[in-house]
Amino acid sequence: MMPRRRDRVAPPPRKGGWDCRYASNAAANSWEQFGASVPNNIRSAWELITADPRNRSKRQHPLRGRFATATVNGIQLPQWQYEVTGGGRIWYCIDDDKKTIWVTAVHPGHPKATE
Repeated sequence: MMPRRRDRVAPPPRKGGWDCRYASNAAANSWEQFGASVPNNIRSAWELITADPRNRSKRQHPLRGRFATATVNGIQLPQWQYEVTGGGRIWYCIDDDKKTIWVTAVHPGHPKATE
């Protein structure tokens, strides 16, 4: 969908930096809904993920087991998680060839699938 008048302006990636895109419409919709409830947290998460998608911390780490990879545009990529809040998570894949981070899922509460 092309941007239209009154749409929010998304910042472009920095020169040599990571581009951040939605892997699905569901991820885009969840991002918007979650971002409306915790805007500062989601902005901080976006800044940290796009600065270094492989930074390992208490909040940011690769997923394991069946969630360790996901297919985006027909390519299997490593999948990571960023803990936005006590329960909220952003799942994303890292495409080194395109220097793109693909947001695959946004969970406002702890993802049931990982319990």
